[in-house]
Amino acid sequence: MHSDTLADMLIRLKNAAAVKKATVTVPATKMNFAVLNLLLKENYIASFEKDENSKFPTLIVKLKYVGGSSALAHVKKISKPGVRIYSKATELKRTLSGYGIKVVSTSHGLMTDADARKNKLGGEVLAELW
Repeated sequence: MHSDTLADMLIRLKNAAAVKKATVTVPATKMNFAVLNLLLKENYIASFEKDENSKFPTLIVKLKYVGGSSALAHVKKISKPGVRIYSKATELKRTLSGYGIKVVSTSHGLMTDADARKNKLGGEVLAELW
C-alpha cells in the first residue's frame, strides 16, 4: 500500500492519459473520491464509479479525450508528505492564466484555486492540473 494514495492516483491518471487508455483503476479513498469529484466538475475526466467486483476498494475512472488528445495534459503533485505547501487566499496565483486548476484543501473541503480565492480561503495546495 502506498503512503500517498493521492500521488498514486494522479500518476495513474497521467500515465493512462499518455498511452490513451479509456479507463484506469485507482485506490478508493475519501481524498481520491473528493479529487475525482472536483475533476469531474471541472471536465477533466468523463466519469468515475466504485468497482464492486474488486478485492480491494477501487474506483474506475473513465478518461476524457478532446480531439484525440487527453483533457489532462499536465498533472503535478505540489504538497508532498515530507514537504507540505500551504498558501493564503491572496497568494494563490492562477494556473496557466486561468486555463488550469490547482486543487486546494481548505477548512471548507476541497476546491479549486479559483473557488478558494472567491471564498477568501487558504489551505494546502495538493496538485496542479491542466
